[in-house]
Amino acid sequence: MSTTSQKHRDFVGEPMGDKPVTALSGIGEILGKKLEQQGFDKAFVVLGQFLLLKKDSEIFVEWLKDASGANSRQAGSCAQCLREWCDSFL
Repeated sequence: MSTTSQKHRDFVGEPMGDKPVTALSGIGEILGKKLEQQGFDKAFVVLGQFLLLKKDSEIFVEWLKDASGANSRQAGSCAQCLREWCDSFL
């Protein structure tokens, strides 16, 4: 089983609310700024994209890599974080 970061555990452990995009696992300041410039300023906006892609992690990872320049590890971490959050709260 893969280990998750504290940031990941914090995110999936509570409702999303109005958290910034940088609260997502795998998304730091640099990637966060790139996403913000495209209108993805809040975690819930990125969640919306994840849901529009029908929670397909593979497609989401490719979208996030294209949209922000994230590498595979960062994008995969974000996808896993959103999937686990959906499993807990939707």
